[in-house]
Amino acid sequence: MTDEPMGAEACFGEEPARDSRFQVKQRWSECCNLPDDHPQKRTEFLHRQMNEELNSLEISSRALTDFPDAAWALRLRIARQCADEARHALMFRKVMEQRGGFVGAYPVLNFQYRIVCRLATLEARLAVQNKTFEAGGIDALATAVTETAQAGDVDLLRLFEYQEADEIAHVRYANEYLRSAMAADPRVALDVARALTEASRAFAEVFGSAAHRIRYEVSTGTRLEAGFLPDEIRGATAALARKKTAGMQR
Repeated sequence: MTDEPMGAEACFGEEPARDSRFQVKQRWSECCNLPDDHPQKRTEFLHRQMNEELNSLEISSRALTDFPDAAWALRLRIARQCADEARHALMFRKVMEQRGGFVGAYPVLNFQYRIVCRLATLEARLAVQNKTFEAGGIDALATAVTETAQAGDVDLLRLFEYQEADEIAHVRYANEYLRSAMAADPRVALDVARALTEASRAFAEVFGSAAHRIRYEVSTGTRLEAGFLPDEIRGATAALARKKTAGMQR
């Protein structure tokens, strides 16, 4: 990937609003990517996660406003997700500030909002945000919970456990809804496939070679709990293995 501006073929929408405290960047390479042994590594991670939870809140809120005719039961689940994401952002901010950080201390990316909110259908948005981005998040959280418990970091462990339980529920309702929607109208599957392809291309544009630096495994247990079918989990595991192989060859 070059340092030229993002091409029109990359599928990005507008930025979400941020006040002057935030340093908003467009690429992972422009952020503060500290080595693992850096004393501010964990604080920067918490700051970045705080903003990602804000992205999730904003995406879910937009789903409510952009699709007012969606079924009430689905809108209720999305509204509950808004509440969950708001709570996560506050939790990350609190732990981050307890460890010496502050809002705006490090650059942030809003790639999730810019990728998801440009999609034209609710099904496409749920497929990219909940079934893809948040599914990857529960994989990462499964590893994070284990590592944090081993490190004895009680405050962070509690945060990760709360977040993991909520994110599993978010992925589950999206899986259930999308499966039903596709059964009712096969065209939904085409819409979802197109959205996933666009999102993958945009994600690669943001992260470049860093997209292959994945340090967690697909979590079979949490994905089953989140409503994925065994074949889907095997497919995700194979796709992750291909990404890691590509990363090692770079």
